[in-house]
Amino acid sequence: MWGLGLVVAFAANLRLSQTNATNSDGAITGDVTYYTTEVPEYMLVELVHGLNADAVHIAAALTYTLAMLLVALLAMGKTTGREAVARAAIAAGIMIAPQLDAGTYALLNSPDHLGTSVPVLLAWLIVDRARPRWYVPVVVGLILAWAQIADVLVLYVAVVPLAIVCSFRALRAKFWQRQRRRQPQPQPMASKRYEIALAVAAVAAGMVGLAAPHVLQAIGGETQAQVATQLSPLNVIFWHNLRVTGICLLVLAGANFIGVHQAVRSGFEILHLAGATLGACGIAVAAWRFPRDRDLVSQLLLAGIVINLVTFAVGTHAVEITYTREITPVLPFAAALAGRVLAGRLLAMRLAPVLIVVLCGYLAGLVFAIRQPVVPAQNARLTSWLETHHLRYGLSGYWAANVVTLTSGERVKVRSLDPAGATLRATRQLVKTEWYDPSRESANFVVVYHGYAGTQPFTGFTGVVSFPEAKEVIATFGTPARTYRYGQYTIFVWNKNLLTVLPRP
Repeated sequence: MWGLGLVVAFAANLRLSQTNATNSDGAITGDVTYYTTEVPEYMLVELVHGLNADAVHIAAALTYTLAMLLVALLAMGKTTGREAVARAAIAAGIMIAPQLDAGTYALLNSPDHLGTSVPVLLAWLIVDRARPRWYVPVVVGLILAWAQIADVLVLYVAVVPLAIVCSFRALRAKFWQRQRRRQPQPQPMASKRYEIALAVAAVAAGMVGLAAPHVLQAIGGETQAQVATQLSPLNVIFWHNLRVTGICLLVLAGANFIGVHQAVRSGFEILHLAGATLGACGIAVAAWRFPRDRDLVSQLLLAGIVINLVTFAVGTHAVEITYTREITPVLPFAAALAGRVLAGRLLAMRLAPVLIVVLCGYLAGLVFAIRQPVVPAQNARLTSWLETHHLRYGLSGYWAANVVTLTSGERVKVRSLDPAGATLRATRQLVKTEWYDPSRESANFVVVYHGYAGTQPFTGFTGVVSFPEAKEVIATFGTPARTYRYGQYTIFVWNKNLLTVLPRP
């Protein structure tokens, strides 16, 4: 039964992912490396399926299906019978969240922080199911360190929560918690060795996770974005960031119906307010129980959600809703938490029929979404044109560079450029220096293109930013030998190696 469910879920997630165009965000690892998480997954997909646009969709579907499985298992906990089924159904149902455009883009269109939640969920599942033995903190620490090497977000959603929660539980045992009549005195700290060991494992994992990217970079790996610690001004937090955070949460829940004019689609997204409400209620109940809660996993999930949301809202990432990707772990954490803390109460209130009706509505919305047409990768026409004209190595803006390299299976390689005043320079982040090394490669063309706004109301998810004026290209590389115009693209070609002009990143 579980196997059949996974196959169906994967097929649905794959088809849903294909309703959104693969772009350069999916063709490269993003602002962090994902070395130890999604990069190995992409390698396996490429080994089996080859390097092309569908590799992004397949990997994204695998990641999301794994997240759904772990969320359901974590929601079940150690319960059995009817309540276990209800817990899993609530959690997995909330995860049937990606809707067209915004939700699909944020959750199913590229290696992203949603994939980071998979090893974290696995670590919490081990904490939940394993007996408190000495090796559990060791295994959990290794998993978190491994995941943080790939994505520093693990520090906020798992490492810090584990250290804080376990320290709190140990201190609670010493100062506050009194056992029943047989033990009127507070528990000694020795009784909380397991929590102390988990806290120590968290600290060790955090130190390894912060140091490892620098080591990898020193030996030739990609440059990873540094931890952002800047706070937004108070007026920005209250008048902008909190509003953006709320909209991003609606996107995660599949309930962002704001501005959607298609009646059927809007109706399905409004229905997803039920999942958003369950998630919010689960968070509220867990917060109310937190000081006295004996469920370590519920505390960890709550702490991860709160820290992720708070750092997002007070920091500088809450720019607009495309930054939903920064808080994607909130969805699986909240789904698992809702299943753990609400299922028993909802069954006692005889609300199972209502939940079944809502779940059927979610499934109907999923059918509606996967029946939408498959969308080709961005710049697919450009890829074909470059191949036809035997242009194999060139330069362009971010939104044309990586995706062309991917969709051509590296038959055409286009490397990214950034504006630098009146000229252009090689992109400095998440690149390999040999891409721009004139002794290894020879680039002879540059592609300039017009951007477009995308479809309303999610233009940020479906549009493309244009790449610069021709004068910037000519100021950097000189007058081209030939100029071609093809649709929205202008292709400049030289009879020289353009990499000799660019400083290496």
